[in-house]
Amino acid sequence: MIIEKARILKNERVCSSYYRICLKCGNELIGADPGQFVMVHLVGKDLPLLRRPFSIHRIIEGVGIEILYRVVGECTGRLAETKAGECIDILGPLGKGFPLTENSGGMFIVAGGIGVAPMLFLSEYILEKKIAYSSDIKVFLGARSKEDLLCRDDFLRLGLETVITTDDGSQGDACLITNPVEAAIKTPPPGVMYACGPSGMLKCIAGIAEEYKINCYVSVESAMACGIGACLGCAVESRIGDKYLHVCKDGPVFDSRDIKF
Repeated sequence: MIIEKARILKNERVCSSYYRICLKCGNELIGADPGQFVMVHLVGKDLPLLRRPFSIHRIIEGVGIEILYRVVGECTGRLAETKAGECIDILGPLGKGFPLTENSGGMFIVAGGIGVAPMLFLSEYILEKKIAYSSDIKVFLGARSKEDLLCRDDFLRLGLETVITTDDGSQGDACLITNPVEAAIKTPPPGVMYACGPSGMLKCIAGIAEEYKINCYVSVESAMACGIGACLGCAVESRIGDKYLHVCKDGPVFDSRDIKF
């Protein structure tokens, strides 16, 4: 973990209110694991006072990292206004990433909305390290509408079968992404599922995994102030004993059997 002033190489609008920023940074951040995150502070800005967490979206070898983000408030609004050549202050890599082992039973990668951010990094890493082949991986992307659908072309470029759903039916089937996941899980079931998205989606995916006895790891989104376990502001209730876990330190990736949704 380091604190680094990272130079912005590009900061581009992807669609609607979503942006992708590419940052020049050192080897420690380039060596991050899929599922880890960074805490960002805007250099020279008094507000927002506290850092904000962002998943690492991609690693650009020899260059730096990419972050995919949605403009939802003051911090992300100001981040969207930053230009190439400027610097932002980042702390990372932080947290625990996705457990990865060679798996003969196939993999399901499930993403809802901006929860797709760490899943492209995960997919590229799995293929690069030959943990699985493209034919072993099936991607499920859910969004509110066509305008909120992210990274479909990136997954197709990797040769991954990709299932699309939107709430309004503007792209793919009009249903929750958990519907095709449950339908596909029976023919045949994967060896492991990885998921990131809204809490309701993760709860449903965890329930499916438990019913069909499939290993499942979920990346939990949470507001946090420090990113290192000091402020205790990102607590989630554990299913193991009478205690709480913290997204920044114990996660953000958890075994779905270990936490309550």
